[in-house]
Amino acid sequence: MEPTAKQREALAKAFGCARVVYNDGLRLREDAYQAGLPFIPDADLMRLVTTKAKQTPERRWLSEVSAVILQQSVADLHRAYRNYFRAVAEFKAARAPGEKAVLRVHRPRFKSKHHDQAVRFTANSRFRVLPNGRLRLPKVGEVRIRWSRPLPADPSSVTVTLDRAGRYHASFVVKVAEVSLPAVESAVGIDLGLTTFAALSTGEKVVNPRWLRQRERALRRSQRNMSRKQNGSRNQEKARRRLARQHAKVADARRDFHHQLSTRLIRENKAVYVETLNIAALGRSALAKSLADAGWSQFTRMLEYKASMAGRTIIKVDRWHPSSQLCSSCGVQAAAAGRDQ
Repeated sequence: MEPTAKQREALAKAFGCARVVYNDGLRLREDAYQAGLPFIPDADLMRLVTTKAKQTPERRWLSEVSAVILQQSVADLHRAYRNYFRAVAEFKAARAPGEKAVLRVHRPRFKSKHHDQAVRFTANSRFRVLPNGRLRLPKVGEVRIRWSRPLPADPSSVTVTLDRAGRYHASFVVKVAEVSLPAVESAVGIDLGLTTFAALSTGEKVVNPRWLRQRERALRRSQRNMSRKQNGSRNQEKARRRLARQHAKVADARRDFHHQLSTRLIRENKAVYVETLNIAALGRSALAKSLADAGWSQFTRMLEYKASMAGRTIIKVDRWHPSSQLCSSCGVQAAAAGRDQ
C-alpha cells in the first residue's frame, strides 16, 4: 500500500484505537481474574470496551475510527482466550504423570505500539476495491495499491498491517475452491541441514543461501549507526527504520526461497517425507543463529499447508527412526542384526 501523509495519519489513529480496545478488554479480564470474579462474557466485554467506552471523556476519541475495526480487535481477544483455554485443556489431558511437557500457547498479552500494527475491515465496514485498482477504506479514503496478484473472488475482509520497516500491506480473505494437482507417482524424502539446506532422496542437494550471513556486515553497520543517535530523536527513528528494512530484506529473501522450493516439491511429488526435529532444543545450542537463518520451521509449515491444498501427503518421520541403520533391500536394522549374531 502507498498511503498519503493524511491517510497514514488516519491509519495510525485506527491502529492506536484497535490496540487500546484490545488492551482495555485484556485488562478488565485480568483484573476480574485477580479479584476472583467470574469470567466476563464476550458480549458484555464488547459492550464495555466499545459502546460504553465511547461515552466516557477518556475514550471519546474511539468514535473517530470505524466501529468494525474495534469489534474485530475485541474478537481477536476472544479468539486468543479460546485458543489458550483449549491448549491448557489439551495439555492437561495429554500429559502423562511425571512427563515433562511445554504449553505451546501462552496467555493473551498486551499489545505494544512498538511492534507491528494491524486492523481488519470486514464486509460490514463497506470497504471497496475500486475499478481503478485502489482500495477504499472507511474513514481513511482511497489508498493506492501495488497489487502482487489479481483477486480470484470478491474479498470478505481485508487486514491492513504496518511492519517495523514502515511498510503498509493489505491482505485479503477470499473464498476459492481447492484444486488438486495432477496425479504423479513419485515421492521424495527431505533431510534438512545447514551446509546443505535440503538433501533430497533423489540425490539432489539444495544449497543453503545463508541470507542472514550475507547481510551481517550491513546489519552491524546499521546497528552501530543507530546506537550513536540520541535516544528519542528523529535521527534515531530514521536509523531504526533503515535497520528494520535490512532485516525485512533478509526475511523476504528467506520466505521467497522457501515458497519456491516447497511449491516445486509439492507439485512434483505425491508424498513428501520430512523428519521431525526438536528445533526448540537445537535453538538453544551454539547453532542457534544458523538455525534461525535456515528457517526450517517456516519451510515445513509451508509444505504442510500446500500439501493439504493440493491433495498431496506429508509424512513426518519420527526423530528416533534409525533410517541410516536400515538395509535398503530387506529393511533389517544393521545394529540389531549384529547383536543377534
